[in-house]
Amino acid sequence: MESVDDFTVATRYWHELSDGRVQCDVCPRACRLREGQRGLCFVRSRANGQIVLTSYGRSSGFCIDPIEKKPLNHFLPGSAVLSFGTAGCNLACRFCQNWDISKSKEVDTLSQQASPQMIASAARKLGVASVAFTYNDPVPFMEFAIDCADAAHELGVRAVAVTAGYVCPEPRAEMYAHMDATNVDLKAFSEDFYRHTCGAELGDVLETLQYLHDETAVWFEITNLLIPGANDSDAEIDAMTSWVVDHLGTDVPMHFTAFHPDFRMRDRPATSRQTLRRARRIALANGVRHAYTGNVRDTEGASTYCSTCGIRVVERDWYTLGEYRLTSDGRCENCGTQCPGVYRGPVGTWGARRLPVNIPQELGQ
Repeated sequence: MESVDDFTVATRYWHELSDGRVQCDVCPRACRLREGQRGLCFVRSRANGQIVLTSYGRSSGFCIDPIEKKPLNHFLPGSAVLSFGTAGCNLACRFCQNWDISKSKEVDTLSQQASPQMIASAARKLGVASVAFTYNDPVPFMEFAIDCADAAHELGVRAVAVTAGYVCPEPRAEMYAHMDATNVDLKAFSEDFYRHTCGAELGDVLETLQYLHDETAVWFEITNLLIPGANDSDAEIDAMTSWVVDHLGTDVPMHFTAFHPDFRMRDRPATSRQTLRRARRIALANGVRHAYTGNVRDTEGASTYCSTCGIRVVERDWYTLGEYRLTSDGRCENCGTQCPGVYRGPVGTWGARRLPVNIPQELGQ
């Protein structure tokens, strides 16, 4: 990849406009930039007549997490994942729970430096099963994410994208060709909510979900952050979960997670456990086989149950796994039904630990 400086690389999803501006074609926002201007995501800008990525090789920090924290409950359960992000985001969510990273316009936020090869080497040394592009959306830094995924694959480590799914078709296809799993944050099931609360379009996100189901082998799960009085009505949850079953099938796990007042929506109360349980009941009634509650302590809502015999096959207390009744390839030990997901060997034992990591130090550099 052509480098402009140590952390700036040329990109290819853009085109020139007749008025002299250059349009970024990575996401549907289609930022149109003059020389020196940055897109809304902050990390893609125009320099020397082209769109460049300015955060290549720089991160807001690295941490080992349980894979269930992404959240991914059906992808290598109990395993550890090396998580990191950069700065900036291509959405403008008023309720952003990671706003200090995703909305940062301070270069100092990107305090850690590591190449894709360094990240992959550290992941293998630390014994994690995967690396995750998270904290902020990987779509704006997709070139860095793709190179990290490729480097990880060379060392037997998988790649995970935690995203809002707001991306154009061509870059979407390229990015997901390099990913093993993804969690897509479906913010709501209302165009009005997306436009006025997120600065995006629901239809584009639904297209991403349909693409993942129809055209890829990427394992994916869906998260819906429920905000009291904004996107948590029975009617909206019913419409959303019905759409998922009708278009994506019954086996896509859905996570209903709790909002806490933050960023520009501090006037809303935190989501109650009762609201999350209500959403889960609606999802299950509509045919979603694996619906979860998150960001609250709720063992029943966090655990996995066999869709055939109904026994609990994976017990979860927050991010700690307890009783585990799946075979090494993900079948129910009681009735033999395959639990949808990706399973490789015995369940992991990472637990709920969160371990900050300094990549250069880990590699002795």
